[in-house]
Amino acid sequence: MCTILFSFGQEGRPPLTLLANRDEFYERPTKEAGWWPDEPDVFAGRDLVGGGTWLGISKNGKIAAVTNYREPGQERGELSRGALVADYLVSGGDPRSYLESVERNRDKFTGFNLLVGEFGQEEHRLFYFSNRGDGIAELEPGLFGLSNHLLDTPWPKVSRGKAKFEALLESGAGKEDMFALLADRSLADDDDLPDTGIGYEREKLLSAIFIETPIYGTRCSNVVEFRASGGFEFEERVFV
Repeated sequence: MCTILFSFGQEGRPPLTLLANRDEFYERPTKEAGWWPDEPDVFAGRDLVGGGTWLGISKNGKIAAVTNYREPGQERGELSRGALVADYLVSGGDPRSYLESVERNRDKFTGFNLLVGEFGQEEHRLFYFSNRGDGIAELEPGLFGLSNHLLDTPWPKVSRGKAKFEALLESGAGKEDMFALLADRSLADDDDLPDTGIGYEREKLLSAIFIETPIYGTRCSNVVEFRASGGFEFEERVFV
């Protein structure tokens, strides 16, 4: 994933509403979201190269998502970041214990951001960890944005996305409006672009919430909601 916007635990709203775009090279083979034959409690898309996933849920109330951390020149990790999501969804452990095990192996992965949580009838917990950050954080209720830097880093698409997401939640907008937000192709103004070491042209192309280039871009969009009455709704739209 490269853009994730989510509302967690806010009063008067569902326990979790999460919007996400997955950006990837078009040539990388992928299976659309569904129940996994080898792990029938997991519902997620699947990367057919590494075998993991970028976003998924499980029948026992787990949810996880990962984004890459943009850091030109970093050494490639020996383990797949998609496994971070998949391994949590099939694990029986609680989210903090899982992240503690990930933290012990943080150097085996290329830079990443990881969200893991569990949602039940009475208790909802959501955690964040990056192997480029300062440790495990249990999130308090709020509205958050995540791209390819640390949580809530105010990149233009994160700030713009959060503002639009908040307005949609306030108005009681439906899923079509959520998907329209994820389809925002507007580019950031030059003065607002971050400098992550990839050059102006790429910074500009990647500043959109929905990315389109000849070889790389947004492959799918997802709207996920955990209902107050229990259970997830997971909708995906695939583009490439």
